[in-house]
Amino acid sequence: MLDIQAQTDEKLVQRKAQKFNLWLGMLGMFMMFAALSSGFIVYTASGVDKGIKTLLPDTFVYSTIVIVVSSLTIFLAHKAAKNGDSSKQKLLLMVTFVLGIVFFALQVHAWNVLTERGVYFVNNNASQSFIYIFTGMHLAHIIAGLIVLIGAIIGANKLSKDGNLFRMDLASIFWHFLDLLWIYIYVFLLLNQ
Repeated sequence: MLDIQAQTDEKLVQRKAQKFNLWLGMLGMFMMFAALSSGFIVYTASGVDKGIKTLLPDTFVYSTIVIVVSSLTIFLAHKAAKNGDSSKQKLLLMVTFVLGIVFFALQVHAWNVLTERGVYFVNNNASQSFIYIFTGMHLAHIIAGLIVLIGAIIGANKLSKDGNLFRMDLASIFWHFLDLLWIYIYVFLLLNQ
């Protein structure tokens, strides 16, 4: 009996550490984007010729809608996990995953639109390069989010209800963070175009 309690306590400590590491990682990501924002502001303030000088692609609006809907689907998946409905949870996680892929594809399409307008990653106006840096760094985190979603889908069947809920907690927190991060990036770029 004492051994079971020690294992439970150890698992609780491990989970707290994992959640803390997630929050610490997200804080680091936020700081990175805050530093990029600061660099953008300093660069654009150095001259009137330093602004973005182009309108953002309409595709960014569609990708924003897609990622907001994906936040809703992961919320519903988390709710299904709490209710013990693993089939609904897996379905909603797969929908979230597909929406993440659609978001990724829309971002790449937005880059194509920018290059058709003559806005390239490497050019004389670093403000335009920042569009690629912001969206590219976010896409790298979306890839990480998609990997987390795959783990949550697999864990829906293989883990105990308690383990499944913990994995869903982590996946939900991270995915909602990516959603909020994109909204920040998009609004920041909109205000500075």
